[in-house]
Amino acid sequence: MANRPVHQKDDALPRLRAPGVVRIGNCSGFYGDRLSAMREMLTGGELDYLTGDYLAELTMLILARDRARNPGGGYAKTFLRQMEDCLGLAQDNNVRIVTNAGGLNPAGLATAVRTLSDDLGIPVAVAHVEGDDLLPRAAELGLGSPLAANAYLGAWGIVECLNSGADIVVTGRVTDASLTVGPAAAHFDWGKTDYDKLAGAVVAGHVIECGAQATGGNYAFFGSIDDMGHPGFPIAEIHDDGSSVITKHPGTGGEVSVGTVTSQLVYEITGGRYANPDATARIDSVTLAPDGPDRVAISAAKGEPPPPTLKVSVNDIAGYRNAVTFVLTGLNIEAKGQLVRRQLEAALPIKPAELEWTLARTDHLNADTEETASALLHCIVRDSDPANVGRAFTGTAIELGLASYPGFHVTAPPSDSQAYGRFTAASVKASLVRHSAVHANGNRVDIAPASHTRELIATEQPPLPDRLVHGPTLRLPLGTIAGARSGDKGHSANVGIWVRTDEQWRWLVHTISVAMLKELLPETADLPVHRYLLPNLRAVNFVIEGILGEGVAYQARFDPQAKGLGEWLRSRYVYIPEEILG
Repeated sequence: MANRPVHQKDDALPRLRAPGVVRIGNCSGFYGDRLSAMREMLTGGELDYLTGDYLAELTMLILARDRARNPGGGYAKTFLRQMEDCLGLAQDNNVRIVTNAGGLNPAGLATAVRTLSDDLGIPVAVAHVEGDDLLPRAAELGLGSPLAANAYLGAWGIVECLNSGADIVVTGRVTDASLTVGPAAAHFDWGKTDYDKLAGAVVAGHVIECGAQATGGNYAFFGSIDDMGHPGFPIAEIHDDGSSVITKHPGTGGEVSVGTVTSQLVYEITGGRYANPDATARIDSVTLAPDGPDRVAISAAKGEPPPPTLKVSVNDIAGYRNAVTFVLTGLNIEAKGQLVRRQLEAALPIKPAELEWTLARTDHLNADTEETASALLHCIVRDSDPANVGRAFTGTAIELGLASYPGFHVTAPPSDSQAYGRFTAASVKASLVRHSAVHANGNRVDIAPASHTRELIATEQPPLPDRLVHGPTLRLPLGTIAGARSGDKGHSANVGIWVRTDEQWRWLVHTISVAMLKELLPETADLPVHRYLLPNLRAVNFVIEGILGEGVAYQARFDPQAKGLGEWLRSRYVYIPEEILG
């Protein structure tokens, strides 16, 4: 990189400041998202700010293990690769970048970006935000002795950095929406009690934080979108009153519609109140409306003071796991499974602390391929001692190869145990967290916690609309008329379901109750399930407690992040009135 030509920046070129609106784009929804997205966003059209969200609950565990091996690590390395390619583009286009790619080491990433800036000959001011890392104080704060403990900070450290001239702001664990709230608040000079405006930015940030999920990615009705080969990334055009328009660059794939925005709004939420450190946004107040091709207007967001506590992501190593998957082919599937289960459990030299069997009946009668004639029997073991679930376990399974059911084979060779993580959601008083902005020159500014707070309480359930009086019904998949989006929330999962007409809404809200959900999804039958109504979105949100065990890394189920839970629900058959099929 030392031989690269020095980049010349035109310092006289003013930053784009369209009257009354700030254009905030997103180029990453997770660590591993499309590497080219940053370049695409910087070359595809006008922006004021570009954000990148690289963090998730599982990512924090991955970065914690990286930092444990290398104290200088702990951040998203792909961001540096993107910066090497795009730093000059961002400066030429006067686009400022705000990212949480700093992970567990925002100071380290900020230093690495400055080094890259010097190597490329592109001078930039790089600031960062600190204070989320609570690991040194974990015992003092009652968080135990974890591998990582990080508070979800708000937007005001970002605001301080931007107001002091930073071209790039690197954060650690801030809320996903804060990456959008910070630029909007800095642009419009909002105050900390401008709750409606802040809530509007929280909602816009929630829509664009997951990248292409707002432009057709993971969309239930993807078949209605003409060009899904390479969906563009989203942009929030935020106005001074907190309202916004969600859009994307012209000519990019995917779609921005009321449906795609609704789908993202119901993702990973609970009820009508969506708590953030800067304001609690009333998701149940939000209205959506088309605003032209690939444009959706979001308005009427109401805000309330934030809660007095901050959520804390606590990650540690919970133990060690291993797995064997037996392939059962053809006839007598159940009997074959019972035989190998009995044999393995009797042969194990040490019984692990946890031993789980799951039979996936992927087989078909009279199948025309061996694969479709086969079922999968999964055996998963966990223990605090890696030796108890290492090759002593998988080796014992393989030893049965010539002494068990006919057609015995497994999907993978013997393997060693692997550590698995445990995520715990905790909370601490915001006043105990030392939130600070560190400017490019090293000056540190402490960020005061919110002076006005309000305890988070559940919203009152809105009144139900009149029950739909209807004629004949057809037994069809729920997804014939309903979209869904699901995801992980610690040990729980949420499933948001929405429909597109008022008549469908009247049917949905009276039909898909908690009892009906448990009938449609038998996995949830013995779990606590909560239902929340969002009439403005024609949506119902369910939160299913405990379905993910101790979090994503625990891998408690076939789909450990619950990403397909909504699609499973949509595939289940219900009786739908013919008149609302439309």
